[in-house]
Amino acid sequence: MTMEPSRDEILKALERVVDPELRKPVTELDMVRDVVVDGGDVSVTIALTVAGCPLRSSFEQQVEEALAPIAGVEQVELRFDVMSPEERAALRSRLRAGVTERTRGIAVDAATRVIAVASGKGGVGKSSLTANLAAAFSRLGRRAGVLDADVYGHSIPHLLGIRQRPVLVDRMIVPPVRHDLHLMSIGFFLDDNGPVMWRGPMLHRALEQFLSDVHWPQLDVLLVDMPPGTGDVSISLGQLLPRAEVAVVTTPQPLAREVAARAAEMARKTNMRLLGVIENMAGEVFGVGGGERLADELGVPLLGSVPLDPAVREWGDRGEPLVLAEPDAEAAGAIVEIAEAIDATARERGVGIVKSLPVL
Repeated sequence: MTMEPSRDEILKALERVVDPELRKPVTELDMVRDVVVDGGDVSVTIALTVAGCPLRSSFEQQVEEALAPIAGVEQVELRFDVMSPEERAALRSRLRAGVTERTRGIAVDAATRVIAVASGKGGVGKSSLTANLAAAFSRLGRRAGVLDADVYGHSIPHLLGIRQRPVLVDRMIVPPVRHDLHLMSIGFFLDDNGPVMWRGPMLHRALEQFLSDVHWPQLDVLLVDMPPGTGDVSISLGQLLPRAEVAVVTTPQPLAREVAARAAEMARKTNMRLLGVIENMAGEVFGVGGGERLADELGVPLLGSVPLDPAVREWGDRGEPLVLAEPDAEAAGAIVEIAEAIDATARERGVGIVKSLPVL
């Protein structure tokens, strides 16, 4: 006769089932509502944060895989329930308790490095570079998130292939996740391809909400895709996150370099640290060397130069970062090297870039 599996064995195995958005075990989140064992038949009920969760299939697959190795389990039935308002409030408090506020009211963990990717003008590939940099940090083993603050030209959801909307848990917004990247974008809250017609105060409030009401887990790095130029969002980010760091993106030609210098000066005036310059789309079409000249003018490092490669656009159209789709591509390698260069710098209050110097 086959021995009946114990309830404790089932609960222990369910510790390996992780909520795909909150990235924590369902047992830790108190989402396991009931476990019933009847001979070889096991029934598990999981309470979802909201009805109609788009990621049910992930739970089904994970529960099946977690319980399959247990001796005596012959058939598994997974049922779903929905958390009560009181349960959602308790979950929100539990998640918030694990975050040390960076500044008052800002729910980005104090240990998270916030890097704004900025440009002086549009069309330099800033958003594609941001998406690929986030994937590169993930490849390096860093927990990464992306805040799409390019309010009028929000494109990161498309570039990362994320189509599901965020989940609301008791006034806390849970960002969707793909490729282990947490993403928040104004694009999630618009109908179809509707335009954003907001003035400065509304832009500030939207950015503030993305930094205060969104559940950003304990990330190593949060990349912020900034709108091009020196407008309201740049000023607001400097006010809300005074210890943020900035990487300025430019293409090699002189005009792009000239306007990128304005974005760099804006970062300095809003109390953000200038990490360095990234030259994008280098090659025969736009030339080479402009990024290095800009870095020299600003007195900061050239973080790297990314060659012009149509594959960046092609994979972006499909919702896949080149860094993950074609990791051996020259452009992908250049982006990973830039992520490594940024990762190698140290962030300290009031200091800027700190690197070990050779002893002479």
